[in-house]
Amino acid sequence: MIGITGYGAYIPRYRIKVEEIAKVWGTDAPSYKRGLQLWEKSVPGPDQDTITMSVEAGKNALIRAGISGEKLGAVYIGSESHPYAVKPSGTVVGEALGATPDCRCADFEFACKAGTEAITCAMAQVAAGNVKYALGVGADTSQGAPGDALEYSASAGAAAFVVGQDNLIAECELTYTYMTDTPDFWRREHEFYPQHGSRFTGEPAYFKHTFGCAKGIMEKAGMKPEDFAYAIFHQPNGKFPMRAGLKLGFTKEQIEPGWLTPRLGNTYSGASPIGLTSTLDIAKPGDKILVVSYGSGAGSDGFIFKVTDRINEVRNMVKHTVWYLDENKVYLDYGTYAKFRGKIRKND
Repeated sequence: MIGITGYGAYIPRYRIKVEEIAKVWGTDAPSYKRGLQLWEKSVPGPDQDTITMSVEAGKNALIRAGISGEKLGAVYIGSESHPYAVKPSGTVVGEALGATPDCRCADFEFACKAGTEAITCAMAQVAAGNVKYALGVGADTSQGAPGDALEYSASAGAAAFVVGQDNLIAECELTYTYMTDTPDFWRREHEFYPQHGSRFTGEPAYFKHTFGCAKGIMEKAGMKPEDFAYAIFHQPNGKFPMRAGLKLGFTKEQIEPGWLTPRLGNTYSGASPIGLTSTLDIAKPGDKILVVSYGSGAGSDGFIFKVTDRINEVRNMVKHTVWYLDENKVYLDYGTYAKFRGKIRKND
């Protein structure tokens, strides 16, 4: 049996409220709060990026796994905001965590499902017997052009998972993927900000793939929504995951523990993985958890996890996800936020 032996999250302490962004651009903040259910979002500091957040989340995962970094046989980082166009994030993260030179390493990109793709490949390496432990990370410092709708949601955060076969916290009972060529979101080489298909990103992009993956994995497993204690869906905003979950037959109570976007924003590759860390923080042995990611371009990865007794031994070893989410926050004005995110730029 393959599964999670350790998990961890990291969210920057800085925040900006929807009202602060709306005030600058003359838009209607209540429409974002009411319609898309967005209240505030995380903001990375000037010295924070996908690599630094991956290291912090990875440290937490290793502590819960009870292993040192030198035991990692593979390090995979999924992100669409790798700091370097040519230079891997994984080598920096691996060495910072103590991985040895014979560790396998790769960076993954698939819009917002790059993180779950990294986790899937980590599981495959363990299942094949190539490595004993592998680290899969989903992390992003996502971008949104000034004044664009994405600016209200694009945020930052990371989640890391040590995958193995021993001392499991959660057994992975099944994986599934649903993918088509649906170009709802893109950023070409040398472009600073991504573009999106506006309402097209809902249908036929997000919902088609989320429903296709969720229904596919449940059918393959012979399970129904009532068989799960919790369900986590990708969260481009607060509205989409709740609407998707309810339409699939899940209850609000099953969705809420991993439904973080209203207070966090969209962490892209980290979105559904961070939702999983938050859910594991409260899950009980025997609970089954459905996770369905989504990445534009477009595709969804699905996982069914069964929580083991070991969760009670490790969950309090490091700070819970909600601590990063709700404690120690510092709110920024728009000018400071724009400086932190490099939105004030000289003409080329």
